[in-house]
Amino acid sequence: MKAAMYLNDVKQVLIDVLNLGPAGEQLTAASPLLGSLPELDSMAVVTLLGALEERFGIEVDDDDISASTFETLGSLAAFVEQKAG
Repeated sequence: MKAAMYLNDVKQVLIDVLNLGPAGEQLTAASPLLGSLPELDSMAVVTLLGALEERFGIEVDDDDISASTFETLGSLAAFVEQKAG
C-alpha cells in the first residue's frame, strides 16, 4: 500500500470513529489532530487505535504511542504505515 493510500484510509477511520462527517473530508496530512479536534479525547484515542488495529491488521502496544503520533493526520498515517510494514 502506498503512503497516500494509508493517509486516505486512516482519514476515513478517523472520520468514522469521531463522527466528523463532511468536516472530516477537509483534513489533510498537515491537519493537526491532538489538541485541535475536540472529538479526539483520551477515550476516542483508545477507540481510534482499536479501529486502526482492526482495519490494518496491526498491533499497537502502549509503548508505541506518543503525543507526536497524533500530532497530525500525516504523522498518524505514517505510524500506521510503519506498523503495517
